[in-house]
Amino acid sequence: MSITSDEVNYLVFRYLQESGFQHAAFTFGYESLVHKSEINGNDVPPGALISFIQKGLQYVELEANLTAEGKSEYGENTPSDFTLLQPEELLTKDVGELRRTIQRKKEQRERSQKQKDRDREKHGGDGGERDRETKPKSKKSKTTASQGSKDKAEKKANGGPAPMDTDSPREDGKAGGSNGVNSKDGGAEAEEKGHDPEAMIPPEGVTTLRGHTSEVFIIQWNPQSSLLASGSGDSTARIWDLTKKDQEPLCLNHTTADSKSLKDGESPSMGGQGGVVSGSAGAGTKSRDVTTLDWSSDGKYLATGSYDGQARVWDTSGKLVKTLNGHMGPIFSLKWNKEGNYLLSGSVDKTAIVWDVGLSKKEGSDGQADKATGAANNILQQYSLHAAPTLDVDWRTNDSFATCSTDTMIYVCKLGETLPIKTFSAHTDEVNAISWDSTGTYLASCSDDYTAKVWTLTEDTPLYNFEEHKREIYTIKWSPKQENKPLLLASASFDATIRLWEMDKGTCLYALKRHSDPVYSVAFSPCGAYLATGSFDRNLHIWSAKTGDHLKTFKGEGGIFEVCWNEEGDKVAACFSNSTISIVDFLLKSKESS
Repeated sequence: MSITSDEVNYLVFRYLQESGFQHAAFTFGYESLVHKSEINGNDVPPGALISFIQKGLQYVELEANLTAEGKSEYGENTPSDFTLLQPEELLTKDVGELRRTIQRKKEQRERSQKQKDRDREKHGGDGGERDRETKPKSKKSKTTASQGSKDKAEKKANGGPAPMDTDSPREDGKAGGSNGVNSKDGGAEAEEKGHDPEAMIPPEGVTTLRGHTSEVFIIQWNPQSSLLASGSGDSTARIWDLTKKDQEPLCLNHTTADSKSLKDGESPSMGGQGGVVSGSAGAGTKSRDVTTLDWSSDGKYLATGSYDGQARVWDTSGKLVKTLNGHMGPIFSLKWNKEGNYLLSGSVDKTAIVWDVGLSKKEGSDGQADKATGAANNILQQYSLHAAPTLDVDWRTNDSFATCSTDTMIYVCKLGETLPIKTFSAHTDEVNAISWDSTGTYLASCSDDYTAKVWTLTEDTPLYNFEEHKREIYTIKWSPKQENKPLLLASASFDATIRLWEMDKGTCLYALKRHSDPVYSVAFSPCGAYLATGSFDRNLHIWSAKTGDHLKTFKGEGGIFEVCWNEEGDKVAACFSNSTISIVDFLLKSKESS
């Protein structure tokens, strides 16, 4: 039996992804071309790499305890003499060295046993010796051991599963956040009681969309219709028409669609509930996973960014309208401005580009694609400010925006200006996401330094510095603007919690603790009354933003990367690591929004 390098690469990629190292997984996947392999990700169980390593170490341990004839060095009937080895020994020594280590440990055991026998003879029996062995050496040592176990339990409860703890049970506590923050639905209590049957969304309230062949990383509803866009690791994006419920789910050969259709001005065949939008279009052998997408505010165009460093613009029929070349690495973030004439992208190549998409009404109506794909005149302005990959971008106005990076820096830029109009530098680790509130007054940021911060253009230091999370904060979202209601900020963390912060007071209203694994996505309903959260524990939870109470739960078949509400606020979409998308009907009356 042998294992190929492609198989090893895929196991490493899945390990990074399952452990929450999303940026490392993206980069590794791009460089190793894991998605060009023929491995079906749905056939690989979670934690496969850890499982294989553990079994391999156990095999080496067994081999070291056997002679060349395949028998125990200590005879066939001496299982108690089997010598357990430390992981660092198994990882750093060959079988010959391990056998010598085992021999030394055996000799030490024999000497120790002989010494005990002599002591028993000297003291007349074994009672006193046994008593001395079982008593703790000191009160301090007993307390230290107890505290170590307690610290380990608290670390698991607060931080969620660590990368190497996939086989260990969680030990969540009910304790709330600091400074008297209300804790909602403590993890351990929720596990003990199980999911409340009345809170579980019934199967008839869920529509499952199948068609992608790899993880679905991102989804977004069209702001003007019932179309849903999704981007996947199978190098495609899809547009799903949710009004065609009676038709069979979309099932197309993506490789064939990629090579045959979606050339300039050509439309793919539409089948079932959706249409394929290729994320590749002539990218050669490079990986072309769709990493980000965004609908224009008028709902006419979908922009996608992928690993091949290209941004593409499609219309709602799936026709390729623009191909934008300029980045030299994968695109991690891409957003339209409100007016819909400019597109902003951030890339691993450390730059951000503002594209003058230049879509005329004629182009939009007849679907003719721009023949000069990658033409330099599409680049309105390129910014090379960061010293490391640009992870997120967000517009403040139609001509100003912010960018963040793994270099810990945040820059606020304006079209026509070559230097930033504002620089924020208080984070101490990579900044994962940034977001302006709807008025452009506040900029929120979240980081691997366990903090979320809120900035204003009038100050160089953060207006608020939120430090209550226990692990990396992956994403943040603002509540929609509402008269006579406070502005809220939601932060989702790898510590398996979501926190709601009130901007008027700068305090944490609620710590939502029902998840048991890292939380990757959070979204407010359009009315602002509800909050949807998605985690790698496979659960989609819906909460009251007013009271922090848990309202509804849907459990999927894979880890959740993204959740989002439709414009009407009666449906929540979630995309999963098992290549599916679920549309959940949310039937609660919005009495809290009144």
